[in-house]
Amino acid sequence: MEVIHTIGRRKTAVARIFLSEGKGNIVVNKKNYTEYFPTATLQYKVQQPLELTGTASNFDLKITVKGGGITGQAEAVRLAISRALCQVGEENRSTLKPEGLLTRDPRMVERKKFGQKKARKKFQFSKR
Repeated sequence: MEVIHTIGRRKTAVARIFLSEGKGNIVVNKKNYTEYFPTATLQYKVQQPLELTGTASNFDLKITVKGGGITGQAEAVRLAISRALCQVGEENRSTLKPEGLLTRDPRMVERKKFGQKKARKKFQFSKR
């Protein structure tokens, strides 16, 4: 099996994944994924597509992540892993699609407008 390369995005985070056959090692930015994503919730998000398809110990993942915060990065990694697993086997698609793991979340931060304090918040109005 050759190396499969996919990209996942969430907010401003971009994750590049290189999936190859192996023993289940996950390396994020040259660190173990449990070291890079310290909380159990984030680790679960990274593992979720592998656990659902039952391929957690079949593949090695080399991941590079840039931009955004730690939660956005974890969700970008999750999308990239899901896309890679669909390339490996089409039967994985039927398990990942109902869970919503193949959908790119389009929500982004709204930009700040001029003459306002933030994107929606206004400066205090004074009548006199």
